[in-house]
Amino acid sequence: MTITRHFVDVGTRRVHYRRAGAGPVLLMVHQSPRSSAEYAPLMRDWSRHFTCIAPDSPGFGQSDPFADLDASIEAFADGLVAFLDALGIDRVAAYGFHSGGIILVNALKRHPSRFTALAIGGYAIWTPEERRIFSDGYLPPFRPQPYGEHLTWAWNRVLEQTWFFPWFAVEPATRMSVAHDDPVRVDATIRDLLDSGDAYRTGYGAVLRAARDIPAPGEPTAPVLITASTGDPLQDHIDRLGTLPPQWSACKVATPDEHQQVSVTYLAQFALAGPDRLGEAADEGFFRISVPGYDGLIHWRGSRGAPLTIHGPGRGLELLPEAALAIDLPGHGLSDPWPGEPPVDAASWTRVIEAAAEVLDARDVVYEAMPVGDPDRLFPDFQPDRFGAYLTRAWGIVRAGHLFSPWYEAKAENAIAFAPADLAPDQLAIEHRALIRSSAAREWLIARRQQEE
Repeated sequence: MTITRHFVDVGTRRVHYRRAGAGPVLLMVHQSPRSSAEYAPLMRDWSRHFTCIAPDSPGFGQSDPFADLDASIEAFADGLVAFLDALGIDRVAAYGFHSGGIILVNALKRHPSRFTALAIGGYAIWTPEERRIFSDGYLPPFRPQPYGEHLTWAWNRVLEQTWFFPWFAVEPATRMSVAHDDPVRVDATIRDLLDSGDAYRTGYGAVLRAARDIPAPGEPTAPVLITASTGDPLQDHIDRLGTLPPQWSACKVATPDEHQQVSVTYLAQFALAGPDRLGEAADEGFFRISVPGYDGLIHWRGSRGAPLTIHGPGRGLELLPEAALAIDLPGHGLSDPWPGEPPVDAASWTRVIEAAAEVLDARDVVYEAMPVGDPDRLFPDFQPDRFGAYLTRAWGIVRAGHLFSPWYEAKAENAIAFAPADLAPDQLAIEHRALIRSSAAREWLIARRQQEE
């Protein structure tokens, strides 16, 4: 089932969400520090039963953060209900895993009329000692450093959070049974963490500080199911839940697949139809292009009818703040990649650009300048590796690119003019993120050079 992507304005914040399927609506709230991207496989499965709606929580994925870096769990709950308002959804069944479940239970407490039922994957009941341990070291600042040191920390922190819980307590007693060393899985979380930056502490912190929001046994409430599978560090918390309201139930299950099957069966009893049309921003979003060689979603931003700016290889529209209208090319930014190997012929890229210009009513097409140098050396492979070296390799390329042209010829005769602000870590972080998102930078450079001949 196809997943589409959208933006909608919620007050002063822009929120990104994914959508898939048809039928009754199911809201899906992700854990921290992930984004709605983690639900893509589940959405493809559950979209057989529901219209799945999965937003990026404030400060995660592509959603704007709260201005208050100490926002509470109540702010996240209210923000979720405001998102429903922006989409035109009155009442909804919802699913949340870990942090997403904490947010949903608080939202149910504050806005009981908005939810028909919840299914939760693991609900944390922290002891005072656990809260103390978490407050001491669970959420260190995450800020870009001049030479990319933060990337080494991020890789190992994400990897070892499946080895130990909490991740920083490296002791025999804290080892987990679900340890892995899969670089693709680590990379998925790393990319979400890079999108959040230091804002990851806001959402994570709100959840860790959250009080137990389970209603009193006699209090009226919508039905809720809480399950946790073997290997989930929150499975033991099932025993900490205490007496639940009659409409609530909780149990331990053997596998993640069983948790998902129990949850979807439960939610199917309570999901309701939604509006015919969901809210969406007028100046940013995604549209599908189907031309020979490419069928995928293209991310765009700006004013329809303006000249369309096309970014250079290894870049994206977020690096074109002055452009009146821009897109991410296939295999760049937030747009879908090319199917299979990206093409190097100019005709394939031109078809996509012309189709995008037609959709956006662009008056003209303007191209960013192309870098000089050997495409193979300018854009080496950035596939995730076991130790995360691809992250620091990309950071070094971005930094050197402000000092030499081409970046790989660090010689006096290749030095280029620069301003110290060009090397500000926050700016390098944006360029670094664009570079590692680019799976077709080399091919776009070759094709563009063909166009210019």
